[in-house]
Amino acid sequence: MTEDGGPVRINGSPVALPDDPRVSLLDLLREQAGLHGTKKGCDQGACGACTVLVDGQRVLSCLALAVQYAGREVVTIEGLSEGDTPHPLQRAFVEHEGFQCGYCTPGQICSALGMMAEVERGVPSYVTADLGAATAGLDGDELRERMSGNLCRCGAYNGIADAVAETFAGRTR
Repeated sequence: MTEDGGPVRINGSPVALPDDPRVSLLDLLREQAGLHGTKKGCDQGACGACTVLVDGQRVLSCLALAVQYAGREVVTIEGLSEGDTPHPLQRAFVEHEGFQCGYCTPGQICSALGMMAEVERGVPSYVTADLGAATAGLDGDELRERMSGNLCRCGAYNGIADAVAETFAGRTR
């Protein structure tokens, strides 16, 4: 956080922080920055629809105050593509039918990217068998446990898991 309360960087662009310190990061994204990809689901941190990346780590934006992120880099679903070219994980979600209604998809994708960074750093999960391993593997149980904070009302979990597994195959161990 910067001492002067400077702007937050969202998808590479500076966005002024709100005057009201009670504004959530989610509301800043949707109402001030006009980025509607990040969804407001439960507004209680239970569904994961609002997941974004802050300095590469996944954050539930409905539980975060915008002022906490002064000087930090926030990446939303809109910031993942390279121009008109979607991120490989976005393409995999389409190919594996990892969504039906699509409401949870932005949070699922951002969470998966943050999750993969955790795996690459060797952060264990509840089901990690060998806590001393240099990096945790990403088998089906690991993947599902690490993504368990993101809910899909349509039940597209198999497609989500397949898309994530395919995109990140070979990046661990």
